[in-house]
Amino acid sequence: MKKSLSALAGLLLLTGCTMPFSNDAPPTPPVVATATPVAQRTASPAVAAGTAQPVPGRYDNADLGVAFNYPPLWQTKPSKDTSSLLLLVDSAQGLYTDAFYTAMPVSTTLETAAKGVAEHTVSSTTNPQLRTSRSLTLADSRSAWISEYDTTLKNAGAIRVVIVSATRGAQLVTLMTYGAPRSVETARATIDQMNSSLALSVPQAYGIPRDQALFEEGGESNNPRDYDPATGGPNNLLYSGLVMFNPHLQIVPDLAQSWDINPAGTVYTFHLHPTARFHDGRAVTASDFIYSWDRAADPTTASNTVLTYLGDIVGLRDRRAGKAARIRGLLALDDHTLQVTIDAPKPYFLMKLAYGISVVLDRSNVASGPEWYRRPNGSGPYRLTRWEPNKVQIYERNATFYGPPPAIRYVVNQLYTGVGIRLYETDQVDLTGVSRADVARMRDPGEPLHRDLIEGVNMCTSYISFDVTKPPFDDLRVRQAFALAVDKDRYLDLTLHGVGIVARGLYPPALPGHNPALRGLDYNPTLAQQRLAESRYGGAKGLPPIVFTVSGFGSDAAPTVAALVAMWQQTLGVPVAVENLEPDRYRDEIHAGQHGNILLSGWCADYPDPENFADALFHSGAEENVGGYSNPTLDRLLEQARVERDVPTRMALYGQAEQTLVDGCARRLPQPRPERSAGQTLRAWLCADPDHHPAAALPVTRPGAALSMKGDL
Repeated sequence: MKKSLSALAGLLLLTGCTMPFSNDAPPTPPVVATATPVAQRTASPAVAAGTAQPVPGRYDNADLGVAFNYPPLWQTKPSKDTSSLLLLVDSAQGLYTDAFYTAMPVSTTLETAAKGVAEHTVSSTTNPQLRTSRSLTLADSRSAWISEYDTTLKNAGAIRVVIVSATRGAQLVTLMTYGAPRSVETARATIDQMNSSLALSVPQAYGIPRDQALFEEGGESNNPRDYDPATGGPNNLLYSGLVMFNPHLQIVPDLAQSWDINPAGTVYTFHLHPTARFHDGRAVTASDFIYSWDRAADPTTASNTVLTYLGDIVGLRDRRAGKAARIRGLLALDDHTLQVTIDAPKPYFLMKLAYGISVVLDRSNVASGPEWYRRPNGSGPYRLTRWEPNKVQIYERNATFYGPPPAIRYVVNQLYTGVGIRLYETDQVDLTGVSRADVARMRDPGEPLHRDLIEGVNMCTSYISFDVTKPPFDDLRVRQAFALAVDKDRYLDLTLHGVGIVARGLYPPALPGHNPALRGLDYNPTLAQQRLAESRYGGAKGLPPIVFTVSGFGSDAAPTVAALVAMWQQTLGVPVAVENLEPDRYRDEIHAGQHGNILLSGWCADYPDPENFADALFHSGAEENVGGYSNPTLDRLLEQARVERDVPTRMALYGQAEQTLVDGCARRLPQPRPERSAGQTLRAWLCADPDHHPAAALPVTRPGAALSMKGDL
């Protein structure tokens, strides 16, 4: 419930209307009586303003799909209420009309919702008397409901209120006209014509019918590398690869219609879809894949991911190192047949090819200029038809797509439009993530949006990293002290609102190979202080400056970061400075070693295999092992697991690898230490008491929560 009619008395001061009152004059126009006994959604100012055309006598808001006629001589007035569409004033008759909208559950009838709005509107007036409450048919044949009251408003005398409501989907649109009874009756025909003209249609935004598009909220990057599949994240709307995951995380064909694998498991022959085309109509060929992967491996591209996902291909590492002019393991047998040879049989290789760096690019598109990515000639199910920086990206269904056509014609990514949950509540987006602060509300069965909530466990682990090449984290006892000082359970409750699972090891619960029996380091402030005192620095006063590098802007510190800093300060007496790196550049700076001696990190599985965690992050030669962690025992386990075809045996090997990481953290690295470049870090592991328990990853593995697409899309 928002407001009732009694809230109208001071609006003349807000609107600038100077009409004098008489005994028959109504009160000043309402800000909006937008109350309803059902779910309430309040529109943002941008949507409330809508696209109403400044044509006297006609309100037409295509963004909301609301239109109606009104007398041309009636004046329009602004409203500060975000759910008010239009305020109208007839100075001659002393009449006021407010057009507004509210939300209603789909299961609620028009009659129930309309009566609820009408009753609340007059609930705080004096002695309201219902004159009529009945159904009404609008000029466009839509059903509506009309309620009419006689009542009295303080300092204004008797008034008559006519309230007409109609629905479209989950929205209830209402026209409320009121004034002195004599004035209402004098203008009865005019009011009836206005109410009857109310028309609700499919909303449009950016000229797109609302029921043909999926609307999302998002942002954009100022770093071109983020839009290049060779250096950034995947965009499965625009680009296609050989294979992809289905909703059950199974590998299925994409551009490769089928494939063969030799008995040794080292040669893959992919047969491309014969009708596959780029968006401009040119056929996709095997040579296009060779070009795309060679470009990703080219040293001048400086990809930070090509070795992780394509490094198994024979000759690719030499190409990345600048030792070869081409990748020996790639061969186009003909236009539609690509042969790929890898260095050893690896059962997860196909899953790697579902990652974004493996997509096919059009050579001429890339060569068209430094901002080629703004006009991408992809081969995916959607084409990018509009990109207005800081405003919107619009994708339209690709009419020549080789696969089944997407069910949704448009995908609209609205840039920097507001808070996701607020946008969802006002029907501006069709799905959104749920912030930690909103989880409790969304889990409440009494919350109208609860029915839209979808929850699941993701395959992500958050952790911190220490730079062991620089003081003070070159000392094992300091690392132990910082680990022991973190109360992970309290961290989870305070900063993540209890949403998540404390991580005891590297693998998240949803990942194959997760060991729920693995135990990590327990919070122990007394032992933490002891370990710091035992270090070569002798305690907090002997430590050099400590810088905690995170992704963010300015001097802002997220609650997760602030909580960790506070725990270290309170338990160890160690001041920690927070350094924000702009998100657009964060990953590049980290790989370049431009960071402090603590990092807040995280990793989500790109494919459901523990190799993507243990091997990708901690093998001595791993591209993502930015800390240069080196353990020969671990390397041998990981190399054995790479080529093991028996699934239970592979999982057992990765279990040993995880235990080795946990146990090995309690021991100093062998001397001499391997060479590391400045700024490299020992990722993830908060080292344990060498005489007691093993280590633990910090802080949590988080389930995901999101509000689903609306059913009326």
